[in-house]
Amino acid sequence: MKGFVRAALAAVRPVDVVPSPNIWHWPEVYEIENRAQDAGGAIWAALRAECDWTGLDVVDVGCGTGFHLPMFSETARSVVGVEPHQPLVVRARQRIADLPGVRALSGPAQRLPLPDASADLVHARTAYFFGPGCEPGLQEADRVLRPGGALAIVDLDGTAEPYGPWLCADEPRYNPAAVEKFFADNGFSLRRIVAEWRFERREDLEAVLRIEFSEKVADRAIAATPGLSFPVGYRLHVRRKPAGLIV
Repeated sequence: MKGFVRAALAAVRPVDVVPSPNIWHWPEVYEIENRAQDAGGAIWAALRAECDWTGLDVVDVGCGTGFHLPMFSETARSVVGVEPHQPLVVRARQRIADLPGVRALSGPAQRLPLPDASADLVHARTAYFFGPGCEPGLQEADRVLRPGGALAIVDLDGTAEPYGPWLCADEPRYNPAAVEKFFADNGFSLRRIVAEWRFERREDLEAVLRIEFSEKVADRAIAATPGLSFPVGYRLHVRRKPAGLIV
C-alpha cells in the first residue's frame, strides 16, 4: 500500500496525525475500493466471531468516510466514528445522517473525543494501528473501553500472496514478522483472514491499485491480475481489557 509503512514509521514522531496517502487525496476512488473489499464478508464474519457487537457501544477509529458505520449500526446500541481529517468527517456525517444512534466525530486516535469507559468495542481497519509507534493509540483505546471490552484491529497481512509481497516491495523497511511480534508482545490474539477484492470494472481495479502503490509496483500488480478480483490476506488482532482493571 502506497505510503502504508511510511505512515506507520512516521507514527513514532511527536505528531498527532499522519496524513493518509490514499483516502485523503482520492476519496472517490477509495469508496470504490471499500465496496470491492471483502466481497464475501470474510472479515465481518471473523470480527463478529471474535467480538460480537450486538447491543453494544462501538467506536470505529479512523473511520474515513464512515463506510463501515452502517454495518455496525445494524445491531449495535450506538456507533461513533472518529476521523482526524475534517473533509472525511463531513462525508461520514452525510453517510449516517439518517441512522439513529450513529455519530461521526473529529479527532486523532491518540486523543479520542470520548469519555472514559464509554465503549465495548474499539475497531480500527487499516488505520493508525500499524505496529511499533502506535502505543499512544493503544493506551487511548484502553481508556475509552469498559472493563471486558475489546480492541479489534484489522490490518493487511504482509505474508499473504499476492497483496503482501506487493506491499513489501513498495516499502522494503516493512517487516511483517516484526509487526506481528509487536501485537503478540502487547497481548493481542492473531487470526488470519483471506478476503476477496472484487470489482465491477477493470478500470476501477486499476485505479484502486494505483492509489495504493507506487507506479512501479502498481504496474506489477495490474499485470499480475488479469481479471476483476484477487485475494487479499488480513490479520485480525484482538485484545480485551481485563474485567478487573481499575483505571
